[in-house]
Amino acid sequence: MSMDRLITLHQPKRLEIGAGSCAKLGEMEAARPLVIASRPTAQYVDRLGLSGQLLVIDDVPPEPDLPAFQSVLERARAHRPDLVVGMGGGSVLDITKLVACLWDSGQSLREVVGPNRIQGRRTALVQVATTAGTGSEAGIRALVTDPETKSKLAVESPYMIADLAVLDPELTYSVPPAVTAATGVDAMAHCVEAFTNIHAHDLVDGYARMGISLVGRYLKRAVADGTDTEARAGMMLASYYGGICLGPVNTAAGHALAYPLGTRLSLPHGLANAIIFPHVLAYNAPAARAKTAEVAQALGLAAQGDLTAEAVGFCRELGIEMRLSVHGAKETDLSRYAEDAHAIRRLMDNNPREMSVADVLAIYRNAF
Repeated sequence: MSMDRLITLHQPKRLEIGAGSCAKLGEMEAARPLVIASRPTAQYVDRLGLSGQLLVIDDVPPEPDLPAFQSVLERARAHRPDLVVGMGGGSVLDITKLVACLWDSGQSLREVVGPNRIQGRRTALVQVATTAGTGSEAGIRALVTDPETKSKLAVESPYMIADLAVLDPELTYSVPPAVTAATGVDAMAHCVEAFTNIHAHDLVDGYARMGISLVGRYLKRAVADGTDTEARAGMMLASYYGGICLGPVNTAAGHALAYPLGTRLSLPHGLANAIIFPHVLAYNAPAARAKTAEVAQALGLAAQGDLTAEAVGFCRELGIEMRLSVHGAKETDLSRYAEDAHAIRRLMDNNPREMSVADVLAIYRNAF
């Protein structure tokens, strides 16, 4: 039991969930609101009902790097917002957290990398999720790619927790089935990696179990019918629970192995995690048998047999292409990916089973 271990749980001060909930932003008073979005999500800005001198920045790319962040930050500084709203998936929401904390600060992004390095005041922050995957709207972490090292710059601070998080399933209707599937598996991976983590905690296990159960119930439905509001809401809640799990516990080897696929192969974060998830689930099973069995049952996987094959099959049935070779990976690059992943000790050290560079390479080869 881990109930007596000290942990700190951060959650948004307020949560609005349900169809049409994004209109609640219209109740907030702001003279100079700033909305940070991506091109696909900017179409929903009018639904927020914001007034005042509104600026919309809608060019945040997937897997944003330091120059992309700096571009947004400079425009935010010129606007001097009194409310910062993120409207998008994890990349957008991460950039938004950092902008809210740094646009009126003397600190640079590199100066705040790591835990608890952000200082000073922060502008009011609202996070409006438009995908069900990262759970970034619930968390205190943000990731930006370093273009020089092709690694993730990870910032962690309670200053980045949202004043308001919004989970409006109608905003996810337009997410294509392939993206719905991959981000849904990513949400599940957050829950599973926290659940089987060496730092697992009974409180966090509760959120993880609820998230895994919701994915098992609703992901296939959301992929099959993007306008299934109940399924979309269920997946947004699963993603939110996963985001809560990341705060006090965090992810482990699965995400460590996924990151090089994003930074070096330019795979979307959700897809990279979906490809890796079955392999790490099976690898960790000997060290977390009871919890792995719970995961398998929630996802409807066979109790006996090849767990890797069963989990890969689950993902393939959702329409996810699970072979790295099809996504542009070269077998000669797998060793570099393995070294990169193994070096991400902030995640690898959380894994319930020790993993060598050779073990990581074997997983990449199996996924190839």
